[in-house]
Amino acid sequence: MGVPKFYRWISERYPCLSQVLKEHQIPEFDNLYLDMNGIIHQCSHPNDDDVHFRISEDKIFANIFHYLEVLFRIIKPRKVFFMAVDGVAPRAKMNQQRGRRFRSAKEAEDKIKKALEKGETLPTEARFDSNCITPGTEFMARLNEHLKYFVNMKISTDKSWQGITVYLSGHETPGEGEHKIMEFIRSEKAKPHHDPNTRHCLYGLDADLIMLGLTSHEAHFALLREEVRFGGKKAQRACAPEETTFHLLHLSLMREYIDYEFSPVKDKISFEYDIERIIDDWILMGFLVGNDFIPHLPHLHINHDALPLLYRTYMAVLPELGGYINENGHLNLERFEKYLTRLSDFDREHFSEVFVDLKWFESKVGNKYLNEAAGISAEEARKNKQKKQKAQENSISLAALEKNEDEVTPKTMLEDEPEDDDLFETEFRQYKRTYYMTKMGVEVVSDDFLADQAECYVQAIQWILHYYYHGVQSWSWYYPYHYAPYLSDIRNISELKIQFELGKPFMPFEQLLAVLPAASKDLLPKCYQHLMTCQDSPIIEYYPPDFKTDLNGKQQEWEAVVLIPFIDEKRLLQAMESCNKGLKEEEKRRNTHSPCLMYWYEKDVEFQYLSPWPEKFPAIERCHTR
Repeated sequence: MGVPKFYRWISERYPCLSQVLKEHQIPEFDNLYLDMNGIIHQCSHPNDDDVHFRISEDKIFANIFHYLEVLFRIIKPRKVFFMAVDGVAPRAKMNQQRGRRFRSAKEAEDKIKKALEKGETLPTEARFDSNCITPGTEFMARLNEHLKYFVNMKISTDKSWQGITVYLSGHETPGEGEHKIMEFIRSEKAKPHHDPNTRHCLYGLDADLIMLGLTSHEAHFALLREEVRFGGKKAQRACAPEETTFHLLHLSLMREYIDYEFSPVKDKISFEYDIERIIDDWILMGFLVGNDFIPHLPHLHINHDALPLLYRTYMAVLPELGGYINENGHLNLERFEKYLTRLSDFDREHFSEVFVDLKWFESKVGNKYLNEAAGISAEEARKNKQKKQKAQENSISLAALEKNEDEVTPKTMLEDEPEDDDLFETEFRQYKRTYYMTKMGVEVVSDDFLADQAECYVQAIQWILHYYYHGVQSWSWYYPYHYAPYLSDIRNISELKIQFELGKPFMPFEQLLAVLPAASKDLLPKCYQHLMTCQDSPIIEYYPPDFKTDLNGKQQEWEAVVLIPFIDEKRLLQAMESCNKGLKEEEKRRNTHSPCLMYWYEKDVEFQYLSPWPEKFPAIERCHTR
């Protein structure tokens, strides 16, 4: 998962976090883990803006091998080298994968069109379709065979690979790469002889690796990543690994920064200040600015100072909570609700800025109510209030007569709140109503609708927390909206019963059909392709050739919401059913799940390991790998 701008914000807020790696100053590590997909993308399509760029498959594989060797040589792990390629993802992630793949196909098409309009001549061979970096494609199956070959070759011929255990979790093993890594770390920690001083190094580009690493609560954990140059567009990366500056980010330092950030609250709470629990809550707060599984809350953007707001609110409310919110990956709903209630002041503050502008506009236009519906509601609210006050006055003066008291001034009851307050609340409700009607296409914003929005959002936060701390709680659950509700509408959640069904992961071809656009149909077996293109396909509406995107308060096009329909799992599987019999044997073999592989050197073992591509890569004549 990526949290856009998060890494940049962290780097600016905590400036000493990253150190540039210099050859003779690299700390020792026991375990090196690679989140592989960043490497695969970087080695196959380093610059999507260059429509003339072409690369052969053997060059891609050679680039990947080289990248792996460089990373291994830099860190020199003592015990474990773990490579994780994304397998089939939980359904919750597929909405985002689908959006990304639809967008990248459309952007590629637009760039080619522009180049041709300019009169440029493009190469005749096909361009690399990066959508093939999805489990179950022929490209991924070939890459998997080459990665196995590479591991066998390195263990047999390179001494530095011989004293360690190498794991390869390929595209056939379900789960996202970084989460398969965390699952491995958790299972190692649970073993009776686990060394608490194990030194972990995790390579990857996603900013959320910071949060993932911190969930482990391990004392020695660092992240390795390329230097990122922050430009206006998507963060830029250098090309060849030798020319790349690598950064090491020590999570032990991040833990100290978090401790420092929240230290003002130490003396204000009645329960024990526990940095481990503060870190757990810090991770939870990071989810509220949006991620791969849920949209960001309205107007809550990192580059508009959302994170300091989340942290300030947390420190203000923690003393009243009686404990922490995130209990090892389980939401304490009562405390979470109190936190969100305090946070929802932000909605009103944000609207009051809009409201002030509207009032100014109104003074120019001379219209008392900018919105007819709001006007009517405000009038009704005012009349009801007057009625109530009349009734209260009467009951109070009666009480006074009965008690024979000289004087009762029901000051608090009668003090007429300025009419503006009614108008403000009414306009605020209407403002939110407009958001739900325009963004989510609902006709009536009922209490039931808002309650459902609140429940869905809280369920999402709980799913993500569990995913980060314990793994997948449900393979089939997903957040069913393109937009999140307003903070002030996430109410009455403390009594919710949140339950999930585990379900099971998609098969690779099911995921391909769920996330690919029709433009990438050739990546699927022939027998399924018509489902994406034929007008009489029962699921044709899942593959719109054209679609809208909505920046929704963001600035960069790549951050926009891709407005394409969500996949209905039952309908997708039904549509595939009749096509399955058209699968060839080789295709059936590709459409499977298989476990993670573990390799080690054994000098008494010797055999010939055949090359997956003899013209390009030599066979391993004396292979010593188990």
